[in-house]
Amino acid sequence: MTRQTILDLTKDELAEEIRPAFRAKQIFGWIYHNYVDSFEQMQNIPKTMRSELETRFTLNPLKIINKEESADGTIKYLFELPDGKTVETVWLRMKETQFNEDGTVAQESKHTVCVSTQVGCKVGCSFCLTAKGGFTRDLTAGEIVAQVLAVKKDNKHAANRRVNIVYMGMGEPLDNLDNLAKAVAILKDEEGLSISGKRQTVSTSGISTKIDRLGQMNLGVHIAISLHAVDDELRSELIPMNKAYNIASIIAAVKRFPIDARKRVMFEYLVIKGKNDDITSAKKLVKLLHGIKAKVNLIYFNPYPGSTYQRPERSDMINFQQYLIDHGLLCTIRDSKGIDISAACGQLKEKTSSDLEKGTI
Repeated sequence: MTRQTILDLTKDELAEEIRPAFRAKQIFGWIYHNYVDSFEQMQNIPKTMRSELETRFTLNPLKIINKEESADGTIKYLFELPDGKTVETVWLRMKETQFNEDGTVAQESKHTVCVSTQVGCKVGCSFCLTAKGGFTRDLTAGEIVAQVLAVKKDNKHAANRRVNIVYMGMGEPLDNLDNLAKAVAILKDEEGLSISGKRQTVSTSGISTKIDRLGQMNLGVHIAISLHAVDDELRSELIPMNKAYNIASIIAAVKRFPIDARKRVMFEYLVIKGKNDDITSAKKLVKLLHGIKAKVNLIYFNPYPGSTYQRPERSDMINFQQYLIDHGLLCTIRDSKGIDISAACGQLKEKTSSDLEKGTI
C-alpha cells in the first residue's frame, strides 16, 4: 500500500497525528524551510519519531523525469507521481535580478510557479495539448504543494524568498476544488512557505457554480478567467464546457466573487490568428466586461505539432491591445515564455512519452 505524503497534511492535521503537537511546527520547518530529503535529517526530532514518520509517510511524492530550460530562464518540469502518472510544472522568471553599481543585489529576481492540479483534464479545450490525453485523476493537496516545493528547491530558491503561484497548468483547478483549497492553505501557512493568498491565482475555464463556491471559501486568492472568446459560438468551439457554463453565467459569477478593492479580475484571452484577433472581437470584449474592474491579459497562442491553430501577428496583438486601452480597459500582452522549449501545456508530457516509445530517452 502506498504511503501518504506528509505534504498532504496541514500543520493542524499533523499536530493531531504527531504528539506532542509542537513537533508539527518543527517538522514543517524542516520540510518547508530546510528542504530536507529525508526524515532522518530532522535532527531535533526524536529518533523514534523519525522512524514513525518514515513508516507512515513519504516526504516527496515527485520525481523529475524530464526538464527543459529556455534561454529566457523558463524551466519546464515533468514530474512522475507515485503511481507512475506524470504532470507538468513551469518555473517562470518574471524579472531579472537588479544590481547596484558596486555589484551588490539591489532587487532579487522575481519568479512565478505554474502548477498543475490534475493528471489530464476533463474540459477538453480544442487548443490545448493536455486535452489529447483525457482525464486520469485529481492530484492530492500534497501533490500540488510538492510542485512548488520541488521547483524552489531545484532552483536553490530560499524558503523566505516569495514566489507567485498560478494554478493554470494541467487540469481545471475548480474541478479539484477541495484539494486545491487545502493546498492553498498549506502554502499560506506562516510556518511553511508563507505564500499569501494575494500571491496565488486560480485560473479557471469558467465553472460558474464553483466560482461561487471558491468565493465563499474566503481564501483570499485572485481569480483569472480563461475567456478566449467574446461569443458563445466560438467559445463553445474552443472550450466545449461553455455549453454548460456559458459566458453570461461566468460574467455573473465573477461579479459575485469577492475581490479586494485594490485588485482586478484577470481575464485571460488566448489570441488565435483569424479566430479572435480582430477589432470586432475587441469591441465585443469591451462591452462584455463593462462594469467589472478587469484586467485583460492577451496571450499568444503557442503552436505545437498537429495543432490547426496559428500564432497571431504581433501587429494584430498590438492593435487589439490598443483598442482595449483606448476604451478604458487595463490590458497587457503576455510575453511568450519558453518558446524555444516544450512550453505549451501538455507538450513536454507528450514529447517525453513519444521519446520513451522510440527509446531515445
